[in-house]
Amino acid sequence: MGGARAMDTESWGRAGERLRTGMQALGLAADAATQARLLSYLETLARWNRVFNLTAIRDPEDMVARHILDSLTILPHLPVGRLLDIGSGAGLPGIPIALLQPQRPVVLLDRSRKRMDFLTEVVARMALTEVVLAHGRVEDHVPEAPYAVITARAFASLSDIALAAGRLLAPGGIIAAMKGALPTEELASVAPPFSVQAVHALHVPGLTAKRHLVALVRDP
Repeated sequence: MGGARAMDTESWGRAGERLRTGMQALGLAADAATQARLLSYLETLARWNRVFNLTAIRDPEDMVARHILDSLTILPHLPVGRLLDIGSGAGLPGIPIALLQPQRPVVLLDRSRKRMDFLTEVVARMALTEVVLAHGRVEDHVPEAPYAVITARAFASLSDIALAAGRLLAPGGIIAAMKGALPTEELASVAPPFSVQAVHALHVPGLTAKRHLVALVRDP
């Protein structure tokens, strides 16, 4: 048991170093306390994952790259204002964004009860006062106010995302859809009243897989 605990400690130590160097590579400013909170979030996710299958990624270093750094690559491309994370799952990208931008109002939406239970613990543990949890389907979501940005990570096709969530956008707002390889066919399928504002090729430190961010807007 002692050896297992030592290996676990070493793994999280390496994860912390990967987080530090990855944040530097992305040009993102985060003090030691914020980085510790990001790791604490992953540790909570790993603990829950022993019972509930919230993520297939279990190695701490891989979790840093595939969950935290992958989520944070989109930050420079997001407008300010209220954010809705649809199909939030384990809180990605919503929780990492909220930890780096604690003043931004963030709503995490998911239809899974067990995921909501996990996110409830995370939000309470991290004292994320600007984060609100919403249990349900995006098609049924009724917000207090429209959103400046809606994030979607591994959620659906671009046209389906626009159809389900586009009504929730504030004027001038964007849907920020996180994709792997360039979704050429999906881009061609986007139809009025939505259009593609921009496509950003992303580099995630520690990953060789292709990543893209597609920004969709509602036409005037």
